[in-house]
Amino acid sequence: MKILRLNSKETQKLFNRNICRRNRIEERVKEIIEDVRCFGDDALIKYTRKFDKVKVTAKQLRLSESEISSAFQDINPDFITHLKVALENVTRFYKKQIKKSWRTKNVDGVVLGENFLPLESVGIYIPSGSAPLVSTVYMTVLPAKLAGVKRIVLVSPPGKNANINPYILVVADLLKVDEIYRVGGAQAIAALACGTKTIPKVDKIVGPGNPYVTEAKRQLFGYVDIDMLAGPTEVVIIANRHSNPQFVIADLEAQAEHLGGLSILITTSKSLIKQIKNQVKSGYIIYAKNLDEAAQISNKIAPEHLQILTNNPHSVAKKIKNAGAVFLGPFSPVAIGDYIAGPSHVLPTMGTARFFSGLGIADFMKTSHIISYSKKALEKIKEPLEKIAQIEGLTKHLESVKLRFQ
Repeated sequence: MKILRLNSKETQKLFNRNICRRNRIEERVKEIIEDVRCFGDDALIKYTRKFDKVKVTAKQLRLSESEISSAFQDINPDFITHLKVALENVTRFYKKQIKKSWRTKNVDGVVLGENFLPLESVGIYIPSGSAPLVSTVYMTVLPAKLAGVKRIVLVSPPGKNANINPYILVVADLLKVDEIYRVGGAQAIAALACGTKTIPKVDKIVGPGNPYVTEAKRQLFGYVDIDMLAGPTEVVIIANRHSNPQFVIADLEAQAEHLGGLSILITTSKSLIKQIKNQVKSGYIIYAKNLDEAAQISNKIAPEHLQILTNNPHSVAKKIKNAGAVFLGPFSPVAIGDYIAGPSHVLPTMGTARFFSGLGIADFMKTSHIISYSKKALEKIKEPLEKIAQIEGLTKHLESVKLRFQ
């Protein structure tokens, strides 16, 4: 691991990292989106053959019920038993987030409120390359289901045998995903956003992906809603002389296991630095003079995952303002958040934890404000409304109010 000085240029780059937009990818994705927008299924077939080396017809884009059912024959039967533990934990966590519509009424007859409404349709992208993200299926589908989304669509790139990973299919089937399509990359995002003859468009797209997937989400945001622009996964570990060096090493290496994963250790212990710097191949170490400074550094980095492995992690956690998920204590590795704890592992990266949150029920809902005034209530606010409307010069607004008293 590389030791960084706090005021070095490299440390400043960690504080100000962002998703690098490469012109080549940006232009290529723009072409793919336009192709899918104009030629629909034909474009999906072309790009699936080109990028995934798989020949499919329009009819084969959507998986049949028999194909999904047969996936159960290709998995370890014990998987479903263990899966249920994760599903129960995720469900229990997200039930706490469910919001109910509300109304208030005052003595003048003013009724105000909010209607919380689920999105009509959501598309979920599940990568299926060297690491098929089976856990991402339930980490995205369950919050959407609990929010009340009516139509949930899953897309995932096919393997060389033209099939989607059987574990992905089994989880999707158990969670009653409505439609599953064998298509990946930027073309899958374009299909979900624009719609094709086979794949009707959706209102929102969630789920991680490669730089082409992320760029497609960026270009189509506004035409369709997205969860976030995700970069490579990352972890910051705050540790001191009380921390178990083997735990620190294992957790740094676990995050580096992902392609492009970023591992950062912030520590107040020079002894720990000596023990670890040559044990982990990649990542960075930043020395902090005390735990207050360690928390400040972490807040500037705003990591996706933050582990606090000090002897009193809860006191340090009180100083944390920016982190996608915070893991407290020696027996809370990031892996439990990735798979089984309950909160979704779809989290903000690249410093966006300063303003983004982890995926939740609210991401699959929208609100409508409710406003109802009686004549008495309208009369009471007529004068201040008039003054504000006059300043803005919008006379027709004012006339629409005065008319009601003629």
